[in-house]
Amino acid sequence: MLFGDILGLDHIKKHLTKSVDNGRIPHAQLFVGPEGSGTLPMAIAYAQYILCNNTNSENSQGNASCNLKFNTFAHPDLHFAFPVTTSDKVKSKPISKFYLEEWRQLLKEQPYGNLFDWYRLLGVDNKQGQIGVDEALEIVKALSLKSYEGGYKIMLIWMAEKMNTQAANKLLKLIEEPPNKTVFLLIAEEEEQIINTIRSRCQILHFPPLAEKDIKEGLIKKFSLEDTTATKIAHQSDGNFNKACDLVYHDSEDDQFEKWFVFWIRAAFKAKGNKAAIHDLIGWSEDIAKTGRETQKQFLNFCLDFFRQAMLLNYGAEELVYFETKTKNFDLSKFAPFIHNNNIMDISNELNDAIYHIERNGNSKIILTDLSIKLTRLLHAKQD
Repeated sequence: MLFGDILGLDHIKKHLTKSVDNGRIPHAQLFVGPEGSGTLPMAIAYAQYILCNNTNSENSQGNASCNLKFNTFAHPDLHFAFPVTTSDKVKSKPISKFYLEEWRQLLKEQPYGNLFDWYRLLGVDNKQGQIGVDEALEIVKALSLKSYEGGYKIMLIWMAEKMNTQAANKLLKLIEEPPNKTVFLLIAEEEEQIINTIRSRCQILHFPPLAEKDIKEGLIKKFSLEDTTATKIAHQSDGNFNKACDLVYHDSEDDQFEKWFVFWIRAAFKAKGNKAAIHDLIGWSEDIAKTGRETQKQFLNFCLDFFRQAMLLNYGAEELVYFETKTKNFDLSKFAPFIHNNNIMDISNELNDAIYHIERNGNSKIILTDLSIKLTRLLHAKQD
């Protein structure tokens, strides 16, 4: 993967290539950025630049056979670790090397993809993956061997926040004092979820959301869209190229999430003083609880965004509003006045608490029912 294939972020590309050209490659780096910002493709392009001894941003003046291996993400000195779980394919002790075929498919088709896309590709979106101690042992084993081509070895750990404590403790010493010419590239969306002892051993590089113009150019190049269509989708994507691609394919889970959200909101409004409407909320909670935990978390994050957009519209920041609702007879401008300074923080806290408990295998039906009842009260709070 070439730096030229990655959207925007020229300042980061310049920083990374300069560090290699000057022979100052940190042995442990943490790339932190929101979904769709390009942390994963950037890390792969950086690894290619290092391993293939490339000398310019297009990676065209290095080792030709080495660059060719990166076309299939099969360079023997580039190792991958990522969240996995048991499946029909792997019944016990899952580790990344058992899923390399699917992983390379994701990199080829959705290099800007998220964890939800990955689990859906594996067919395990009803489970939650992790980077466990078995993976840590595999990493130690892989890095104890000499490099295949006699140069650097690179261990790329995607979604490093999914590394459990046992795995992190197993890797601490190795990350702090790796073998000669060994580089760790950790990638994360939630920096604070990585234990401090790992973070403190890494040089951290923060990625911003992508600029609208970069997303627009990427969409035109990849999908041959008209300028006006690409501009509209780039605005709706909120700096997330993965979401922009979903919108092009009309494959965004946001369409389903919006239907769930609108039904939920309407039921919550009806529930005040109407005991019968409580049954709608309970039924809704049961339906959402039947989906996978990763889907539930993704949906609740969608709700957080929806409420924030409503508040921005309520306070006159229309230029920051990118949501365009598709549900019949639901107008965001009419809903916006109900989200304000007296309830937005409480709503956000309740949603984040629900995500926290679902992530820790709480009973989804109980969590969502409790959230729904609280939402009924919060939506009727009066604005100052």
